[in-house]
Amino acid sequence: MKKLFVIVIGFCLLFSVAACSKEETSNKESKKIAILTPFLSSVTTKQMVDELEKGAKDNGWKANIVDTNGDVGALASRMEDVISSNVNAIVLVSTDPNQVKAQIKLAKERNIPVFGCDSSYIEGMTLNATSDNEEMSKMITEYLFEQMGGEGNLIVLTYRPHPGVLKRTLVLDKMLKENPGIKVITEQEVKVPGPIENSRQQMENLLLSNADKDSITAVWTGWDEPAIGVAQAIQAANRDNIIVTGIDGNSQAVEMIEKGSPIKATVKQNFAGMAEIVMDQMSNVFNGEKVKSTEMYAPAELIKAK
Repeated sequence: MKKLFVIVIGFCLLFSVAACSKEETSNKESKKIAILTPFLSSVTTKQMVDELEKGAKDNGWKANIVDTNGDVGALASRMEDVISSNVNAIVLVSTDPNQVKAQIKLAKERNIPVFGCDSSYIEGMTLNATSDNEEMSKMITEYLFEQMGGEGNLIVLTYRPHPGVLKRTLVLDKMLKENPGIKVITEQEVKVPGPIENSRQQMENLLLSNADKDSITAVWTGWDEPAIGVAQAIQAANRDNIIVTGIDGNSQAVEMIEKGSPIKATVKQNFAGMAEIVMDQMSNVFNGEKVKSTEMYAPAELIKAK
């Protein structure tokens, strides 16, 4: 009888351990995350989204990708949709969180952590992983001003609605005040989606309206895709004396630097590193731990023509 009792207890313990193991596996696999962006057509944004999706898969989580195709206004309603679907976490990629402030507040009320990837941090979010946009802008702008010899005519192509690009542009504004020899001919906003095509068209028009050979010294662009479009227009017009810079480390831009195009430098961001930070910290949150910081940086490096 005693032997039978021991056998029964043993089976109970075995089934209990198996049930717990199954429940843990189930809990891990049941995590659902929503990845939202208006800019999936951007090469670098797509890279981050792909890395996040891969990270989710590696962790056994289900990822739902939401792209509003340049429509920032639609992002708010789509975010409300994913909140209603009871996701376990939300990631905003290349997005100004101020545009979905009410939805971030709603997510916090529902205990849904909101992460940023190459966005920015506002109250209510858990964390934003990005590059130090101010330092990157200082790095590339110092290089450009040196190449210009501290004087000349500058064109600025940017997109201030993007939080990272805004920070870069504000650093440029400050440095321009400290370098009075450099004059801004014009600042124009690049249209997104389609930044390469749009910036190429803008530059074609600017080359026509500034036809003298030395009328344009350089073009500062807020990220690499406009730099690519600008360089294409410059090469087509045989105005290769114009210096172009970007930021991101887009593979096409890096290749153009290596081939001697008008793009002379970029700052390479670690987009995979940003996504990795988000995934690591999300895992910590799912395990009941706190994030290391509300804003974490992945390192960046200057790439320039040799």
